[in-house]
Amino acid sequence: MTVSLYDIPLKKIDGSDVTLNEHQGKVLLVVNVASKCGFTPQYAGLEKLHQTYQSKNFSVLGFPANDFGAQEPGSDAEIQQFCQTSYDVKFPLYSKIPVTGEGKHPLYRHLTSAKPETEDRAGMETMLRGYKMEPTAKPEVVWNFEKFLIDRKGNVVRRFAPDTAPDAAKLIEAIEAELAKV
Repeated sequence: MTVSLYDIPLKKIDGSDVTLNEHQGKVLLVVNVASKCGFTPQYAGLEKLHQTYQSKNFSVLGFPANDFGAQEPGSDAEIQQFCQTSYDVKFPLYSKIPVTGEGKHPLYRHLTSAKPETEDRAGMETMLRGYKMEPTAKPEVVWNFEKFLIDRKGNVVRRFAPDTAPDAAKLIEAIEAELAKV
């Protein structure tokens, strides 16, 4: 039996147990986030996306992860405080989880197996190598702020590289295309 995206046990950033079942029927953008990353300013754009499309049954979901360059060292409480004070984040945040490797959270095991290819991954790999960092192997998440677009039925329909900005035309178009489907 295949496990549904909506059945995977999670914790909200406040520590309460939850699943994504409360988001069933919505278009979702699942993002592994970090507070001390060069892409951290994307929080502002992600919040803007969330606010822009929230009334159309869309939500950004943030999953803090410390897998890349130890760029999310804080506790859940510290992460939540940072997101509120620095970016006024209102989209749902979840407890810090591993998104790569052997201990990868079941949510990310589900996401990466459902959509093993990251769009524009090569450019991100080149950038990382320029910083003398070896990228993860496919199908692993390549870095902080990788984005998974989920349709209303819980299917992973697109996967965007971390350097795809929240206001990138291809991301906006993909979100709007999913929202247009009934």
